[in-house]
Amino acid sequence: MSHANEFSSFFPAVFALLLAPLLLGVINRTKAAFGGRCGPPLLQPYYDLRKLLGKGAVYSRTTSWVFRAGPIVALAATVAAVLLVPFGPCGAPLHFAGDLVLFAYLFGLARFFTVAAALDTGSAFEGMGASREVFFSALAEPALLLGLVAVAKATIGGAGGFELTGLHQHVSGALWLDAGLVLLFVAVALFLVLLAECSRIPVDDPNTHLELTMIHEVMVLDHGGPDLAYIVYGAALKLWLLSALVVSVVVPRAPHPWLDLGVSLASVFGLAVVIGVVESSMARLRLTRVPQLLVGAAVLAVLALVLESHT
Repeated sequence: MSHANEFSSFFPAVFALLLAPLLLGVINRTKAAFGGRCGPPLLQPYYDLRKLLGKGAVYSRTTSWVFRAGPIVALAATVAAVLLVPFGPCGAPLHFAGDLVLFAYLFGLARFFTVAAALDTGSAFEGMGASREVFFSALAEPALLLGLVAVAKATIGGAGGFELTGLHQHVSGALWLDAGLVLLFVAVALFLVLLAECSRIPVDDPNTHLELTMIHEVMVLDHGGPDLAYIVYGAALKLWLLSALVVSVVVPRAPHPWLDLGVSLASVFGLAVVIGVVESSMARLRLTRVPQLLVGAAVLAVLALVLESHT
C-alpha cells in the first residue's frame, strides 16, 4: 500500500528530526505521574538542548581528535539512519534492497565512535562503561536483525530484498491473522532491543549517577556543551527510530493516509508512555541478568524466523 502521491517521502525524516526529543518529555511526564509529581514540561528536552548548544566545550589535553569527532560522527550516523526508516503512510526517503542491514550498521558506526571517544580519555571508568556497551550491543544486534528478517519474510517473502519500506507497507490486519504469532514474537524482541539500545530501565538508567551501574552515561561524562547536545539529540533520534520500527511491526497500515499518519503518531507516543510505565513499575536488572534478557530477545526473533520458515 502506498500513499506517495499525497505525502512526501521526506515526511518520516521531518517527523523524526522535529519530534524525537518530545518522546523523552513524554517518558519523563509519565514517570512523574507515577511518582505523584507534576514533572518537567513536555518541551523540557528542547530547552535542555538549546541551553547545551549555547555553552562552550572544554577538552582535556590528553584527548585527541577522536574525542571531538565521537559525538559528531555518532549524530551523523544516526541522522543517516533516519533516512532509511518509513513512517505512517510514507516510505523512507532512501530505500533499497538490504537497507535494513545498513540501518543496523549505522547504529554500529555511531556506537563505535562513542566508545572510541570514551576510550580516548584514558579513563578506566569510561573504559568500563564502553566494555559493557559493546558487550550488550553484541547481544542486541542479532535480535534486531533476525527480527526484521522474520517480518520481511512474512510480509514480502524476502522477494523485496529485505527492504524496510517494503516491510512497513505490507503489515496489515490480514498479515496478523496469518502470521500473528511471528509478529508478536518480533514485536516483543524489538521492544527489548529498544530498551537496551536506548539505555532505558531495566537495562540501564539514563539518569543514574551510581558509578558501578552506569553504562551509557559513564561514556559521556567528559562531554559538555554542544558535544553533549549532539549526544542527547542522537539518543532521542535513536529512540524515535526504534519506536517507529516497533510500530511498523505492531500497527497495520490504515487505508486512508491521514488516518495512517495519525495512528502511527499516536502509537509512537503511546509506546513512549509504555516505556515510562515500565521504568516506573520495575527496577533495573542486575548487570549479570541483562545478557539473559537480550539472549531471550534473540531467541524470540529466532523462533519467529523458524515459524515463518515453516508456514
